[in-house]
Amino acid sequence: MTTFTRAELGALGEQVAVEHLQGLGLRILVRNWRCRYGELDVIAADGDDTVVFVEVKTRSGDGFGGLEHAVTPRKLGRIRRLAGIWLAGQDIRWRQLRIDVVGVRVGRCRVPEIMHLRAVG
Repeated sequence: MTTFTRAELGALGEQVAVEHLQGLGLRILVRNWRCRYGELDVIAADGDDTVVFVEVKTRSGDGFGGLEHAVTPRKLGRIRRLAGIWLAGQDIRWRQLRIDVVGVRVGRCRVPEIMHLRAVG
């Protein structure tokens, strides 16, 4: 079994998540958007009027359960604040927005396992 550094594992999980989102028809706008207050993993467009802020959680072991609890109310608030900052700098005005969480488990199976929670907040 291959071992990854935390950064390598995160990058692999994010790539798997991006491919998953693209497979669902989402258009990736930005990856790893940063400002002085934090980072948004993936920003995508779902159709022409919905922007999706995606938090990617990557795990390497069997402790994958509880993805719905992986993004705490505090973390969700931070994502909302960062989304507001990103939106304020855009020329496009989106009619809808949502926050999704994509969990990726790497390691146990040859193919990474993906869990996608839509509209968590």
